[in-house]
Amino acid sequence: MSWIKTHCGRMDHGGCSILVKKEGNKIIDIKPDPKGYLNRGYICTKGIYSHKKLTHPERLTYPLKRKGKRGEGKWERISWDQALEEISEAFLSIRREYGPEAIAFGAGMPKGLDHFVLIRLANTFGSPNVVMTQDVCHAPREISGIHTCGFYPVADLQSQSSLILLWGSNPPSTNEEGQICSLLLKQLREGTKLIVVDPRRIPLCDKATMHLQIRPGTDAALALSMIHVIIEERLYDREFVTDWTYGFEELSEHVRSFSPEKVSDITWIDPSLIREAARIYATSKPAAIQWGNPIEHNINSFHTSRALICLMAICGNLAVPGGNIWEKDPPLLSLREFVRADTLPEKWKKMVNKAYGVIPRFMTVPSTFFKKAVLEGYPYPIKGYFCMASNPVLCWPDSNETIRALKALEFFVISEIFLTPTAMLADIVLPAATQFEFDDIGHYGLGHGIVFARPKMVDPPLECWPDMKILNELGKRLTSPEYWYEDYRGLLDEVLKPSGLTYKKFAEIGYLKGKESFRFYRSQGFKTPTKKVELSLSTSKRFNIPSLPEFLKLPKLTEKFPYVLTSSKNRYYLHSSYRWVEELRKRSPVPTVELHPETAKAYGISDGDEVRIETASGSIVQVAKITERIHPKVICASYGWYFPESSPEKMYDYTRSNYNMLTKAFPLGKEFATPNLKGIPCRIKKN
Repeated sequence: MSWIKTHCGRMDHGGCSILVKKEGNKIIDIKPDPKGYLNRGYICTKGIYSHKKLTHPERLTYPLKRKGKRGEGKWERISWDQALEEISEAFLSIRREYGPEAIAFGAGMPKGLDHFVLIRLANTFGSPNVVMTQDVCHAPREISGIHTCGFYPVADLQSQSSLILLWGSNPPSTNEEGQICSLLLKQLREGTKLIVVDPRRIPLCDKATMHLQIRPGTDAALALSMIHVIIEERLYDREFVTDWTYGFEELSEHVRSFSPEKVSDITWIDPSLIREAARIYATSKPAAIQWGNPIEHNINSFHTSRALICLMAICGNLAVPGGNIWEKDPPLLSLREFVRADTLPEKWKKMVNKAYGVIPRFMTVPSTFFKKAVLEGYPYPIKGYFCMASNPVLCWPDSNETIRALKALEFFVISEIFLTPTAMLADIVLPAATQFEFDDIGHYGLGHGIVFARPKMVDPPLECWPDMKILNELGKRLTSPEYWYEDYRGLLDEVLKPSGLTYKKFAEIGYLKGKESFRFYRSQGFKTPTKKVELSLSTSKRFNIPSLPEFLKLPKLTEKFPYVLTSSKNRYYLHSSYRWVEELRKRSPVPTVELHPETAKAYGISDGDEVRIETASGSIVQVAKITERIHPKVICASYGWYFPESSPEKMYDYTRSNYNMLTKAFPLGKEFATPNLKGIPCRIKKN
């Protein structure tokens, strides 16, 4: 037996350096690496038990073909040759009749290099339609950053900050996008101040100078109000604003209407707290904003991201150590080259997004547009779908509409490690290898300036293939073989070629990081049309987008729906995944809904009671968790729940507690097609 170093992944974006103990072809233990660049000896519960999914008795171990109707749970075993042949025949037939754009390729959150291999397959096949979750995850922050300051502003947790403003982010629970909580906690131990913006009083609030308990969905209004205070009290960085920003006067005039007194009614935060938070942020040098995924869960996602970048800029916290920085990539093949964007040069003009006028550089298709193309043929029909590492029935808004769309497809293929409610609707299910069973590169393309080696530890079950291998083999059948390799591992070496490293050598090193680029603008300016941070977008008329960040009103509370619904991710799971891992399920056995004691008392609800949550879209049942850590007017439900222990004929009881039974795909934010996943009017009752 020996301990082997690798990096975690597949249970999240990963990035934690871990040590794996194996015996023969079996992993028997995992522990954190005390020398890990991001985690420094930390590991989450998911990571500790991440190897348990490899040997689960219900794991898929051979290809399946549907026999009955979609969702009936009737399958027959087929060979890989038959599976690949039938997929190829179906997709090529659809392409001949409807064109390549009638086939969509999709995935969930990026977990490894296979995410970009999928885009490579779509491009070389001729399809512009890659369906991903970026409309509600990452893209609003990243692309708004590119338009505003020329880069994606990542919180620099490696350098010491005077203050960290934690906005809709809960690293000890989520470790989102490689922002591992150990780096944050180290700073707090060393005296860094903390302000938390969150509808819930998360445990980190106990370490914070301030907690702004915001009404879900009103982040843009709060950010604009803080800008109002900073400009009104002349607390901004005058030198940086004068030399390196564009549109400061326009922004100043614009935020006059966002006084703390006015915004207090919108956000439910006392005006004095808004003013104090603004003053602390503006006068703490340097300060970092660690922003989380929740700010991208309503129609204001573009405006919230823009407002927060403006806040960073006017206080001089962009591109400085301990602030929000541009993490440049190490020497690797560019994403554009790797995904073979050259084979589809007019992709932007051909994707379904073009019909909706979304923001430029947004190059993945939101689920809502995909479903409209399937169900209504707008702007043209989509007939086939290849999906991997995703469970749309649980994770896309409006689960009923998602079911209708998947059932309406002519041909639907999914790669999975376990039968999920979504897999039950497929024509063919392919058994995937998972982490530790293949060589991989983590964090490529995520904008954090670092990539991690995830070398293979054990062999997968005989017929379980890595998604990269599946895509590589399909590529040979669907496109020109010149884009593919005899062995899929050639894709790894292709990415690494500019570094001069083979994959084997890269695995020995463990990770590659780009060079620091603090205050790069002094020599080259910002990568925008004006060479400055564009507080007011110079391209707004050209792209038909607002020049200044705004606040779009959310649905009003009514007598029928008097509470605000939000949700939170579970620290023991990844979206809908791994509720079948026994060691994790024991720690979180049921979906819980958080209620304030006053709210629970009003409805005669006790801790542990079943609660029915209703919106205008539907209703679900979850188990009450009564806590003073939530606002009396807010209901916080669990997300991603289905029940693998239920029968496949019932599609694992996906309707009972699934948060997306409560959401709708419309209205949408124009720039990223983001729906209101939070801030939704709701009501409750004891079930």
